[in-house]
Amino acid sequence: MPAAAGRTAVASGPRVHENGTVTAPRTPAPETVPETVPEAVPEAVPGAVPRSAPAPVPAPQRPEGATGPDDRIAVVIITRDRRVELLRTLDRLAALPERPHVVVVDNGSGDGTAAAVRAAHPDVEVLEPRANLGAVGRNVGVEHVARRGTPYVAFCDDDTWWDPGSLRRVADALDAHPRLAVVTARIVVEPAGTEDPIVRELRDSPVRPSVPLPGPALGSFLAGASAVRVRAFREVGGFSHRLWLGGEEELLAADLATAGWELCYLEDLTVHHAASLVRDRQSRAREGIRNTLWFTWLRRPVAAALRRTWTVVRGLPRTRAAALGVLDAVRGLPWVLRERRTLPPRVEARFRALEEPQRRSAARRYGI
Repeated sequence: MPAAAGRTAVASGPRVHENGTVTAPRTPAPETVPETVPEAVPEAVPGAVPRSAPAPVPAPQRPEGATGPDDRIAVVIITRDRRVELLRTLDRLAALPERPHVVVVDNGSGDGTAAAVRAAHPDVEVLEPRANLGAVGRNVGVEHVARRGTPYVAFCDDDTWWDPGSLRRVADALDAHPRLAVVTARIVVEPAGTEDPIVRELRDSPVRPSVPLPGPALGSFLAGASAVRVRAFREVGGFSHRLWLGGEEELLAADLATAGWELCYLEDLTVHHAASLVRDRQSRAREGIRNTLWFTWLRRPVAAALRRTWTVVRGLPRTRAAALGVLDAVRGLPWVLRERRTLPPRVEARFRALEEPQRRSAARRYGI
């Protein structure tokens, strides 16, 4: 989840945020990581959303100014070994006036997370896949929400939570804009209560929308501070099992735009982020570099892919994590080339428009 020390970019750049996106660096002192290179990404992962999945039945719209519980939107959280942070987040979600149904996908925690959640929050649905699914765990959560007929899902990380009233405003915006698939909230860093620097870039996004929107159009989004339309999410297959985790949003955003959906930032939504101290920065860096290159090679036209690859690689710090991230990406080239599908010009224009703002960004710095 983005914060002052790490964040997902509107479009990835040469730096790795907490969720793995790569953006322009301030080169840190080298650190070391284990020499091991992860095994190849499996061909299929349990929980991936079928692209032909039927659309859910939409919930009725609420009259403007309504208060109380709102069954139009649910919350999905993926977690692993962050029991204390997750329980605090669930306490905050339970106090929201919207009283959303909450689904927690426990990606193989070894700290008693699932049992603790069931004991403290019996109304929360806890799912325990047989493998650590990474971001694909969100797909599993969305599928469970879809079976309830809930049309919208807000994502949380285990160290983020939504402000009272924001979920209702998410649902109102999605009700009012039928081609809007993703809305991203303003992010406040806790405990300082200060606005995350990435918010300025969201407000000033140069992306041009294809239809009128309630806020600035985005090229990508920050999963831990965003909500999605279930039908659109399932239509394009959700998060990719290939990318697993770390900058996984960009590929999904590109595929949504290709399918005719829009993404935008909404100023009147707020997500709070109290960054967890339980994280593996080296693995996140490595995965984020790999995924940024994979997305570039999967979707960008040849000239743009070459330009972007040079920009990313040239800006990497000289650390073992960065080198292994590039190596992992190169090792994936056979499947990348088999599955490559170039963006249509109108969607490529969105990512091209973000290149210069990303290069100049003062909010994004390497987290390794």
